[in-house]
Amino acid sequence: QVQLVESGGGLVQAGGSLRLSCAASGRTFSNYAMGWFRQAPGKERDFVAAISWSGSRSYYADNMKGRFTISRDNGKNTVYLQMNSLRPEDTAVYYCNADRDKIPKSPTPGDYWGQGTQVTVSS
Repeated sequence: QVQLVESGGGLVQAGGSLRLSCAASGRTFSNYAMGWFRQAPGKERDFVAAISWSGSRSYYADNMKGRFTISRDNGKNTVYLQMNSLRPEDTAVYYCNADRDKIPKSPTPGDYWGQGTQVTVSS
């Protein structure tokens, strides 16, 4: 199975930017569609963005469009989430998600998860 390791989280002021990375290993990365989800304290895990196997198609939750951009580099086995214009309500643990057979997005996330990376946006 594929292993996923997120990085790039941290503390940022409102209006700032962060780029999350998710490095995959263990299987052929291009065989997996990839996604990002997030979970704030006391809330359910929510879909953020997803990208197809080749990177030709991307999908976003409505409140992320225009601020977040998902991309992937199959040569580096890595998927990215560029987050701009961050808001305090974006504070959450962000999880990388992968699936061989479908685009991992709400309501059907993929089968494989990373351990998560914390993003905190201060006001």
